[in-house]
Amino acid sequence: MSEISAPAATARELTVRGIVLGGLITLVFTAANVYLGLKVGLTFATAIPAAVISMSVLRYFKDHSIVENNIVQTIASAAGTLSAIIFVLPGLVMIGWWQGFPYWTTAAVCAIGGTLGVMYSIPLRRALVTGSDLPYPEGVAAAEVLKVGDSSGGAADNRSGVRIISLGAFASAGFSLLSSLKVVGSSVSGALRIGSGGTMFGASLSLALIGVGHLVGLTVGIAMLVGLAISYGVLLPIRTAGNLPADTPLLSAVGSVFSSEVRFIGAGTMAIAAIWTLVKITTPVVKGIQGALVSARERRAGTSVDVTERDIPITWVGIVVVVSLIPIGFLLWDFASGTAIHHGVLGIVITSIAFVFVVGLLVAAVCGYMAGLIGSSNSPISGVGIIVVIAAALLIKLTFGAANPEESLSLVAYTLFAAAVVFGVATISNDNLQDLKTGQLVGATPWKQQVALIIGVAFGSAVIPPVLDLMQTAFGFAGAPGAGENALAAPQAALLSSLATGVFGVSIDWGLLGLGALIGVGIIVVDEVLGKTTKSYRLPPLAVGMGMYLPMALTLIIPIGAVLGTFYDRWAAKGRPERVEHRKRLGVLLATGLIVGESLYGVVFAGIVGATGKDEPLAIVGEGFENWAAILGVLVFVGLTGWIYARTRRTAENDG
Repeated sequence: MSEISAPAATARELTVRGIVLGGLITLVFTAANVYLGLKVGLTFATAIPAAVISMSVLRYFKDHSIVENNIVQTIASAAGTLSAIIFVLPGLVMIGWWQGFPYWTTAAVCAIGGTLGVMYSIPLRRALVTGSDLPYPEGVAAAEVLKVGDSSGGAADNRSGVRIISLGAFASAGFSLLSSLKVVGSSVSGALRIGSGGTMFGASLSLALIGVGHLVGLTVGIAMLVGLAISYGVLLPIRTAGNLPADTPLLSAVGSVFSSEVRFIGAGTMAIAAIWTLVKITTPVVKGIQGALVSARERRAGTSVDVTERDIPITWVGIVVVVSLIPIGFLLWDFASGTAIHHGVLGIVITSIAFVFVVGLLVAAVCGYMAGLIGSSNSPISGVGIIVVIAAALLIKLTFGAANPEESLSLVAYTLFAAAVVFGVATISNDNLQDLKTGQLVGATPWKQQVALIIGVAFGSAVIPPVLDLMQTAFGFAGAPGAGENALAAPQAALLSSLATGVFGVSIDWGLLGLGALIGVGIIVVDEVLGKTTKSYRLPPLAVGMGMYLPMALTLIIPIGAVLGTFYDRWAAKGRPERVEHRKRLGVLLATGLIVGESLYGVVFAGIVGATGKDEPLAIVGEGFENWAAILGVLVFVGLTGWIYARTRRTAENDG
C-alpha cells in the first residue's frame, strides 16, 4: 500500500530549481565535509540541514512540494557521503606517490565509484527499505523534518532553523578569522614530565569541534576521553621513559614519540575495533537481507507496482554497471602504466576490475543494511575501508607475485587507488537507502531520487578534487613528505596507507599495531560487558581508538561539545511535549552551523595561504602578543560558546 496521499504523489518533484538548489548546497557542504574529515577524521550528516534550507527557499514558490524538498536533500546528502572518499585518496600523497590531486583522475574516481554505489543499491531498495522493518533512524528523522516543514506552522520553524544555522556559521567563522589575525589564540598546549618520561596536553579552540561533539553525543565523547587517557596518561609516559633527549625541548621530544609510536598503537586499536563492529553485524546483515528478499518476492507476487515503487529499470542498472567497468579499467591501467609494475599491469587490472565488480556489490549490501540498522553517521565505514584495502592488497600481491622495494611502493599506491573506487561504492550505498527510506515516507518516486543522487555525486565529484588540492597546498597531510606543523591529520588515510604498506612488506612496525589491537580487544570486552550488564552505558571501541590516535588538540574539545549538547537536550526535553523535537532540532542545526562556518572559512583561508605563499598571511600582531592572544582566545572561546547556546535557547523558547 502506498504511504502517500494522492496530492503529494502528483506534485512537482524533480525540478530544475530543485537541482540547482541541491547542487549549491552540495558544493558548500562537500567543501566543509572535506575540510572537517581531513582535520579530525569525521564528517557530518547533511540531509536535515539541507532539508531545512531547501524548505526555507522553496516556500517562496507557490507550487513547491514536500517531494521537491526531498529531492533537494537527496542531492545534498551526497556531500556527507561522497566526501568520505578523503579517507583513502590522501594516502597517495602520504606515501609520496602523488604531490597533489590530478583533477580529472580524482573526479573520475569519485564519480564512477559514487555512481556504482547508486546502481548497486537500487536492487536492494525493495529488499531493505519497503520490504524490511529496519529502523533507518536518520531517514525517518529527515522525513519528519520534511513533514513538519510542509505543515501550516512549518514556515516559522524553518525560518528559525536557518537563523540558528547562520548564527553558528558566523560565530565559528568569526572566531576563526580572529585567530587568523592573531588577535586571539587558536589553541593551548604544553608538556610535563612524569618520572623519566613525559606527556603533553593541548586543546584546539575550535567551535566546529564543539559542534561535532554535540552531534556525536555523550557516549562517544566519553569514549574519546578514555582513548585520550590511554594514550596520554599511560602509553606516552611509558614510551618516553628514559627516552627524552636532553638537548630537545620537552614538547617536541614527547610529540615525536607520539607521532612515531603512540599513533600507530592507536591505529591498531582503530583497526580491530572497526573490524569487530563489522563482525558483530554480519549475522543480522545476512539474515536481514534473506528475510527482506523473501518479503519482497511475496509482495511483488500479489500487488501492482505503484508510482512510489518505481526504480530505475534493472536493465539500465545492469548496463550502467557494465559500462562503468570500462573507464575503471582505463583509470587503473593509466595509473599503473609507466611505473615499476607496468610489466604486470594486465593481470592486476583484470583482477582489480573483478574485485570492484564483486566486492562493490557485497559492500553495497552490507553498507545499505548497516545504514538501515544503526544510521549512516554511525555506520563503521572505516571498518569497510580496512577490509577492502587489506583484501585488495592481498589479492593484488597474489596476482603480481614477488616484488622488489620499488615495485612494492608502486603496488601500495595502486592498491589505494583501486580501493578508492570501492570506497566510493561503500560511501554512497551507505547513504542511498537512507534517502530512499525518507522518500518512501513522504511519497517520493524512487527513480527520481536515484537520478537526484547521481546528480549529487556529479556535483560532489566536481568540487572534491580542488578542495583536496587546496588543503594539500596550504597545509599538507601529517606524515607526508614536506608536511608542516599545521598539517591535517587525515587519520583514516594514514591508517589505510600504513596497512597497505604492511601487506606488501615495506617498513612498518607491526608490533605497535599489534599492541593497539590487544588494547582494542580489551576495550571490546569492556564494551560488551557494559552492554550486557547496563542499559545506558557503553564504550564504543572505535571512538576509543580515535581518541588514542588523534592528537589531543583535536579530540579534547569534542567531549566538551558532547556534554554541552547533552545539557541542551535535557533542557529541551523539559518544554511542551509537542515542541521538544523542534527544540532539539535547533541544537542540531546550531552544531551543523558551527561546523559549516569554520570549515568553509578553513577552505577560504587555505586559498589565501596558497595564493600568498605565507603561512600566516592575515596576521596583524607580532609574536610578542602570543601569550596575551592565548589568554584572550580562551576567554573569547568560552564566552562565545556560552552566548550562542543561550541565544539558541531563547530562540527555542520564543518558538514555543
